[in-house]
Amino acid sequence: MIEQKDLGPVTVLTIENGPMNVMDTALLRQTTEVLTRLTTESTNSLVVTGTGRAFSAGVDLRSLLDGGPDYVADFLPALSEALLAAFTFPRPMVAAVNGHAIAGGAVLAACADARLMADGGGRIGTPELLVGVPFPRVALDVLAHAVGPRVAHRLVFGADTVEPAQALALGLADEVVPPDALLDRAIEVATRLGSTIPPDSFAFTKAQLRRETVERIVEYRPLEDPRALELWNASARDGWIAGYLERVTKKS
Repeated sequence: MIEQKDLGPVTVLTIENGPMNVMDTALLRQTTEVLTRLTTESTNSLVVTGTGRAFSAGVDLRSLLDGGPDYVADFLPALSEALLAAFTFPRPMVAAVNGHAIAGGAVLAACADARLMADGGGRIGTPELLVGVPFPRVALDVLAHAVGPRVAHRLVFGADTVEPAQALALGLADEVVPPDALLDRAIEVATRLGSTIPPDSFAFTKAQLRRETVERIVEYRPLEDPRALELWNASARDGWIAGYLERVTKKS
C-alpha cells in the first residue's frame, strides 16, 4: 500500500490503496511503521504522494460500515497515531498532492513542511462533518497549525473542498504545479530543505515550531477519543454515514 523509493537524498513514499487511496486501518498502521522506521534508519528528506486521481480521499467509509464498532475502535487510534507520526517526522517532509486530498488525506498533507498541489481537477478539504463524524483531536490541531485557527474553523465547519487556486490562497497549498512537474518539483524542494540546513538544526527548529501543538495533542487526546468514538458509531448506526456515501457515489 505504501511504496518506498530512495532517490539520492530524498525518499519518496507513494500511497496506493484502491482507486482513491482511501485510509483503512492497515494503511494507517503501515504509515506509522514506515515513518517510525525512517525516523531512525534514514537521514533523507521525504516526499509523500499518491497514485492516480487521488493523494488520499480519506477514510474508507465502506470498511467502517462493514466492520462496525470493533473496526471503528481500531481505526480511530490508528488514524491519530499515523497523523502524529507524520506531524512529528523530524526531517523535511513535502506533500506532492497529485489529486484529491479529502478529510484525512487533507490532514496528512497538512502534516508536511511544504505542500505542493497539482493544477487541475483535484480538490482538497475537510468535509468530515458532512459525513457525520468529528475529527479526532490530532487532525484538528494539525490543521490549525498548518493554516491557522481562523482558516481551520472555516474549513472544518464549512465542510467543503476547494480547487488548487483557492487552496493556495487559504494556505492549504504552498505551490500549485503542473501535474507532469509535480514530483520533480517536490523532490527539488525536499532536496533543498535537506541540503541547505543542517539536519540537527532542522529537526530542533521543527520540534520548536510544533512543540505546543504536540503537547496539546498528547495532553488532551485521551480525554476526547472516547467521545469521538461514540459519535462515529452513532453516525454509522443511524445511517448518516451510509447516506453521505450514497450521495457522493451518485454525484461521482
